[in-house]
Amino acid sequence: MTKKEAGIRAQIFEKVKELYKVRETKKDFIPGEMPIRYAGRVFDEKEIISLVDSALDFWLTEGRYAEEFEKKFSDFFGIKHAILTNSGSSANLLAVAALTSPKLEKPLQPGDEVITTAAAFPTTVNPIVQNRLIPVFLDVKLGTYNIDTDKIEEAITDKTKLIMLAHTLGNPFDLDTIMGITEKHNLFVIEDVCDAVGSTYNGKPVGTFGDIGTVSFYPAHHITMGEGGALITDSARLEHNIRSFRDWGRDCWCKSGHDNTCGKRFEWKLGDLPYGYDHKFIYSHIGYNLKITDMQAAVGVAQLEKLPEFIKARKNNFKKLYEGLSKYDEYFILPEWSKKADPSWFGFPLTVRDNVFFSRNEITEFLEEKKIATRNLFAGNILRHPAYTESNVNYRIHGGLKNTDKILSDTFWLGVYPGLSTKEINYIINVFEDFFLKRQ
Repeated sequence: MTKKEAGIRAQIFEKVKELYKVRETKKDFIPGEMPIRYAGRVFDEKEIISLVDSALDFWLTEGRYAEEFEKKFSDFFGIKHAILTNSGSSANLLAVAALTSPKLEKPLQPGDEVITTAAAFPTTVNPIVQNRLIPVFLDVKLGTYNIDTDKIEEAITDKTKLIMLAHTLGNPFDLDTIMGITEKHNLFVIEDVCDAVGSTYNGKPVGTFGDIGTVSFYPAHHITMGEGGALITDSARLEHNIRSFRDWGRDCWCKSGHDNTCGKRFEWKLGDLPYGYDHKFIYSHIGYNLKITDMQAAVGVAQLEKLPEFIKARKNNFKKLYEGLSKYDEYFILPEWSKKADPSWFGFPLTVRDNVFFSRNEITEFLEEKKIATRNLFAGNILRHPAYTESNVNYRIHGGLKNTDKILSDTFWLGVYPGLSTKEINYIINVFEDFFLKRQ
């Protein structure tokens, strides 16, 4: 970069700061008039400057910012590899696809079984179906909303090859039990960490226990690129498989804009191709194009600097809600978590108990009328949705889904994202109090 170009950029960045200050007019929270969202972007001029800097490069696919983000993100987890993709959903798709690669000693095959839960977001389940694997649905425990690990051993058959689970709302599932089972039965593990960046179990980041961890950067999540996702792994083979499936299925591992990284671009002999066929255009997998742009990665680099504070804020907001709402435990099943877990919460879940005087719809409608956003727990029971009928999806249920159906009917959650102020948290608590006072 020339001195003149650097000077022009500096002027542009100053104007961006000025524009941000003009736009950013923070108002004091007015209870009942201003909405309390369940999630949202938290950013300042640094993200915009980073985005503009990338735009001025006009390197529209992966570039220097993507490389920087992947390095810093893998360092955050203390793991060898991070691979960016265009969404958390794509991350899950790539994770499953990577385990079907013929480059593995024992790849997943159509008809293999995958242990998971029906109390899930669709794109934790969809890649299983899309890769012609058979999801085996187990029930979850109320309070943690994670898989009931007592039922896993008895659900395993000769066809079981993978356990794929999300850390629900940032709450780590029982990794001691699950990793013990997977080691005993030689199973793959995919951890969906889309809601759990920064959560730890026994002091170790979730996402680093299994073979692959997946992350989302959608605006509701712990950090955002607008869209975007990532996969993390310690395996060089899985990293190569993931990048291959992400990049059209090609065998080459050169970064965008680079050639002959392997040093023998025209010396390969693969498949039925003639010797010396250009390695950049040899395809070893039936892949996709699920790459990210450098502009998105640029936003992520700036967000990553804020991640420790975001995690701290989420934990604090959760703690305040728990302290304020725990007195209603006769009406709600309050959130529960393992003593070994330190969750970086995505939300605050509540389940309306049986035989109380109100329904979930009554409490959520009351909250929404007071401009407090609520959300159901993802799909509730995904098998109740039109897309997942037995005629559409080949699946197996082990042991029934009683608690999952309870979640479908009676569970909701509130936001704890870093954009919430103490005044807003206190208002939420006061509205709950108002709900019960008016109904006694």
